[in-house]
Amino acid sequence: MDEIDYEQIVSAHYEGLYRFAMSLARKADDASELTQETFFRLLSKGSQIRDPEKVKAWLFTTLYRIFVGWKRREIHLPHYEISTVESELPALTPTACDQVDGQTALDALCAIEEHYRAPLVLFYLEDYSYRDIAEALDVPIGTVMSRLSRGKDLLRHLVTAQIAGTTGKVLPLNEAAFGRGR
Repeated sequence: MDEIDYEQIVSAHYEGLYRFAMSLARKADDASELTQETFFRLLSKGSQIRDPEKVKAWLFTTLYRIFVGWKRREIHLPHYEISTVESELPALTPTACDQVDGQTALDALCAIEEHYRAPLVLFYLEDYSYRDIAEALDVPIGTVMSRLSRGKDLLRHLVTAQIAGTTGKVLPLNEAAFGRGR
């Protein structure tokens, strides 16, 4: 890229990058730092981008890689897979999706492991295609598809459990509540 209009790039992509960073980091301070570091790297290495059409993908990929680098340096606490307690989760009715508010959905999304959460956020909130997600996360398209499927299952189970926990009722959740039919 010859001339980079940094202000235009920041204006066009800041909100989406910040939302993606927030979905990964789950803390406003960390999301701000991730976003800032991403734009700093654009200033430092932006001249390496040859195709202006790929700036958005470069930004999201860079942000994701920065986040992964942070996570590698952290001490990981043990966790339990949802599948180990799946039989204990309640089933919900189709009316339960009416009870899901934004905060419940966000809490459930934040509880999902990062490698499932990132594709969900990029696909459903940022409207990325499978191919764009694969490029941004540096994984094969098949991996993107399986992570989206598994992530939706995890999200469905978490929301179901949260609704049952707050209402005291056990209701089945319909399949279409979290799908877009893609």
